Amino acid sequence: MSRSRELQQAVRGQPTQDGAGVKLTRILTGQWQQRLDPFLMLDEFRSDKADDYIAGFPAHPHRGFETVTYMLAGKMRHQDSVGNEGVIGPGDVQWMTAARGIIHAEMPEQEHGLMHGFQLWVNLHSDKKMQPAGYRELAAEQIPVIDLENGVQLKLIAGRFMQHEGAVQRPDTEPHLMDLHLPAGERIELPLPVAHHAFVYPFVGDIEVGGSARRLPLQTMGILETHADADMVRLKAVSDARILIVSGKPLREPIVQHGPFVMNSVEQIYQAISDYQQGRFATPQ
Repeated sequence: MSRSRELQQAVRGQPTQDGAGVKLTRILTGQWQQRLDPFLMLDEFRSDKADDYIAGFPAHPHRGFETVTYMLAGKMRHQDSVGNEGVIGPGDVQWMTAARGIIHAEMPEQEHGLMHGFQLWVNLHSDKKMQPAGYRELAAEQIPVIDLENGVQLKLIAGRFMQHEGAVQRPDTEPHLMDLHLPAGERIELPLPVAHHAFVYPFVGDIEVGGSARRLPLQTMGILETHADADMVRLKAVSDARILIVSGKPLREPIVQHGPFVMNSVEQIYQAISDYQQGRFATPQ
């Protein structure tokens, strides 16, 4: 008999600024990296005030992990040092593998209106950190949307749900990234791999989590317990809700982060800094 994962801890995001002064909420911070391995960071940006986002994220480097940007409203232009360029809008996803080094810029493609989305950082296995950089841009229509009973809808960005396969499959970390719409009063039992670390984040409405129906308020990260018998999570919408659901297979490797570089040792961080300063990130590799 399946057992639901329970809510282990509720974590409120921290208001902060990044890039050239973009205001955002940092949901998954450094203190949770080991507990939520392979996930390193989750930011939500949401504002209809241009001054909060218009300066964007000018050119900056990354090494050692992947960034996943999921847009809900507004438009963002991406350009990078290996020749990729594009604009993502509502419902689109950008999946960038920084690997051994990339410099990129993300700038708003609008001067007014709502800008809303997420950026998730996913670690890379030590064997993959120094491979060539990669980039995928997924239009909304390329991402499977699964209509379930009673208006429940699941957008499957990465991973698998029953017989359905998401738009992205990644080795090693095997991430699941889903956007779930639960109308008020509706519930779902969502399968999750037992070995995965997992969390949920309601960005519209409040929800109840697990067999104990513990309430998780809007814009609060719910870290789910891991248990050998818990192969799903039971969710119920207190009010009309949309929930970001994230799970992944832990790498169980050392995590050493210095700003935009995430490696396995301090020596590797020093090398990343040196490589960036010597211009080794700036051309196709």
